[in-house]
Amino acid sequence: MTQQKHISLFITSDPDAMARQTAEIIIEECSKAIATRDAFTLALSGGNTPVPLFRLLASPEYADRIPWGKVSFYWVDERCVDPDHEQSNYRVARDELLHKVSATKFYRMKGEYHPEKAAEAYEQLLRTQFELAPGQLPRFDCLLLGAGEDGHTASLFPGSTGLEEREKLVIDQYVPSLHSTRLTLTLPVINNARCVVAMASGSNKYPMLSKALDLLEPSVLPIQHVSPVTGRLTWVIDKAASRPLV
Repeated sequence: MTQQKHISLFITSDPDAMARQTAEIIIEECSKAIATRDAFTLALSGGNTPVPLFRLLASPEYADRIPWGKVSFYWVDERCVDPDHEQSNYRVARDELLHKVSATKFYRMKGEYHPEKAAEAYEQLLRTQFELAPGQLPRFDCLLLGAGEDGHTASLFPGSTGLEEREKLVIDQYVPSLHSTRLTLTLPVINNARCVVAMASGSNKYPMLSKALDLLEPSVLPIQHVSPVTGRLTWVIDKAASRPLV
């Protein structure tokens, strides 16, 4: 039987409109999760793309629309740096969102630890928080992703051995092109989410998106391996990313 893919695409005018569209998706997913399970689990990604979203969610217009006490925040990936480091994904989310709303449940990856130990610790945290039996995967209500020009997503880069990982929930990955080590959720965890939202903006993302959004293209980019098993994938991009430079 062929797996049915549930994919949506929103093309917005600019990054601010992207943030607004994504915020509405998050609020919708939050409402459904709380109505069903009285809790909402959200996994965040780093980089510059989600910053307008974080700021919007923390604004008076949106902050009152989310019952923050029922939201648990997790991270899709993290740089191996201290939590106050300028490159820390946690720090960006903390400064732009978490410390501006009444959120109390956030579970960061410990980038300051030895990478292998940090990955093991976060995997154990997920197993505990989601009360997983052996062989089970955590099921996030909503998981946010970005996508780089090279098609990387989370901290899974082209050629990464982590793309083949099927047993572990969290791994550490050395990225030769960046001369740095990252922590990241694995594809089975990402693809087990109820809703995955992938964001991309800027004309430099068009070549990557022209492959990622073409279901007939061979899956050579990491982002092409994101295909929720029983959830849905929603792309939110801006006009600049949707068309080639002329």
